[in-house]
This record gives sequence, structure tokens and C-alpha cells, in this order.
Amino acid sequence: MEEDDSGGLHHHAIRVASSDVAMDENEISQPNPSPSLKQKAAEVIAASLETYRSKPFSFWLLLFLSSGAMLTAFPASSLLSRLYYTDGGQSKWILSWAAVAGWPLPALLLLPLYLLGKASPTPLSLSLCLWYALLGFLSAADNLMYAWAYAYLPASTASLVAASSLAFSALFGRAIAKNKLTLSSINAVAVITAGVAIVALDSGSDRPPGVTARQYALGFVLDVLGSALHGLIFALSELVFARVLGRRSFHVVLEQQAAVSLCAFAFTSVGLAVAEGFPAMRREAAGFAHGGGAAYVNVMVWTAVTFQLGVLGGTGVLFLASTVLAGVLNAVRVPLTSVAAVIWFHDPMSGFKILALVITVWGFASYMVGHSTVKKTSTS
Repeated sequence: MEEDDSGGLHHHAIRVASSDVAMDENEISQPNPSPSLKQKAAEVIAASLETYRSKPFSFWLLLFLSSGAMLTAFPASSLLSRLYYTDGGQSKWILSWAAVAGWPLPALLLLPLYLLGKASPTPLSLSLCLWYALLGFLSAADNLMYAWAYAYLPASTASLVAASSLAFSALFGRAIAKNKLTLSSINAVAVITAGVAIVALDSGSDRPPGVTARQYALGFVLDVLGSALHGLIFALSELVFARVLGRRSFHVVLEQQAAVSLCAFAFTSVGLAVAEGFPAMRREAAGFAHGGGAAYVNVMVWTAVTFQLGVLGGTGVLFLASTVLAGVLNAVRVPLTSVAAVIWFHDPMSGFKILALVITVWGFASYMVGHSTVKKTSTS
């Protein structure tokens, strides 16, 4: 304060200070301007580069190969299954046998790990052998159900219905492995179920020539049951890792895949022999379209190879990245298979089927977003 000649007081300093305080309060109250699109892009690029540099090149190469195997081998296996029936194949046992005939592939990948001393074989106990036998039997039954489904359903429809395995995986994972069932998981189950229901309601529009309504319904039901069994196998496999093996590494998963596929191959071979399927191979090969025996052998061999490569790719993505990325790639392969079936087999693609496809992808996205959110929260 200053005193003038008349003895009055002027509060100059106070007034200036008050003005400054008001200005500071206004600046504080104003929200920070949101970052521009360019700044956001720069942040994403920086984060991506940091993630890339945190891992060696070999890691990204393996992840790329594993992802590529999932996105190509699984759709190719589905299309080959339908091609088998389109070109003259009839036996469900032969097709399911071909799916597990490639069981030596994971075993061959294990040999270098053992020979180089980077891994040692897991000791086999009676409990572990019984689990492998059970999973092999369930896998054989699962493959047989899918073989029936592809006999009566278009490849695009069969792949859409098979996407329900994610819903069954979530439910069985909760019941058996005690996994958390979040709101997003429940939403995904409901949405994917709605997608399957839409496909069922539109069943009359895409029934293949020569397939009766009863056969189509049987294929649809077996496709759903096969998806449910696939979810059960996934939950039981997780239980085996947690309670029997007690460890979870890449070579252990390869061991499990080789052992389960071998057991499934043994069960399917017995069923094929009882059903007199081995002599039927010669008869089918003789009358197979577009090349006879040579074309028949190609379909059988590539069915075995693509099925095992798809499983190996999924295994690689699970252990190199996360179940979220594996689920995302699994969701991507559904439209890939459907579009490829439309191009290759000229499958009808009605508006209802397109709606079911969109809903299915939406259900996958809901599950993945919720799963990643829960993972981030638990990590924090």
C-alpha cells in the first residue's frame, strides 16, 4: 500500500496481484488442447518401434511365420475338407483320419530341440498318458464331427458355425479351469450365439445340391457339437498344463500336440479299419475328379499338412505373443474362409450370412477387448 499527500491509501499492489491470480486461475481452468492426429500417430509409431526393439529379429520372424500359418493353413484345411466331398470323396472316417495323419510334424520339430540339448523330454507318468489318451479320443471325435459337418454344409457356413468354439471355450474355461468370465465374455457368448442362430434361420438359402434338409440340419448340429467339444478340449488342455505338467513352455506344448495327435490318429485308424475305410480309399481315388488318384493323394496329404501347420501356428502365437492375438487371428480367418469359399466353390452369400459374419467378428472383438482390459488391470 502507498500513502498519498492527502493521507489516503491506494491498494495498487493488491489490485495487480488479484488480476494475476485471476489470470492464473483462468489458465488453469482451461483444458489442455487435445493432441492432434499427427501427434497421436507419432506416439503410436514410437510405441511400435519401442516394442519392436525390445525383441530380437528372430522373435518377430517366428511370430510372423506363426501368424501366417494360422491365417493360411486353417482356411486351407477347411477348403480342402469341402473339396474332398465336392470331387467325389464320401467317407467321414477317411477325412477325419487325414486331419491327424500329420502328427509326425510336431514330433520332427522336437528332435532338433532334444539333439541340441535345448530341451529334455517330459517324463511320462500313468496320469499324463491317460490324459493324452483322453484328449486324443476327444480330438478324434471332434474331427469326425467336423467331417460330417463339411459333408453337408458349405465351407463358408461351416466356418461361421465353428466360430462358436470361442463361446464354448469361455464357458468351459470358467467351469473347468476357473478362468474369469467377464461381462465382455458373456457379451461375446451371446453375440456369437446370435450369429449362429441367424445362420440356422437362413439354412434354406445355401443348402448344397443333393443335400436334403435333414442332412443339412444334421451337419449344422454336428458342427455346433464339434465346436463345443473343441472348447472342452482347450479347457482340459489348460488343466493338464496347470495340474499335471506344472510347466508351460513351447517344447512341452509341442510334446502335447504330438502325443494327442498320435492318440487321435490311433483311435481314428481303428475306427477307419472297422468301417472298412482303407479299401475305400482306392475306390475313391479311382473315381476322384480332376486327376484321379494323383489328385486324391494331393488332397489327403495337404489336408494332413495344413491341419497340423494351423495348430502349430496357433501354438506359436499363443506362446510368442498372447491368447488375445491368437483370438484376433482366429477371428480374422473366419471371414477369410468364407470369402475364399465364395470365390472357390461359389458358395451363396446371402444378406443373413453377411449379417452373421459381421456379428461373429463383433463377438470376437468384444471378447478380445475385454480380455486385454482384464490382463492390463491384473498387470497393474
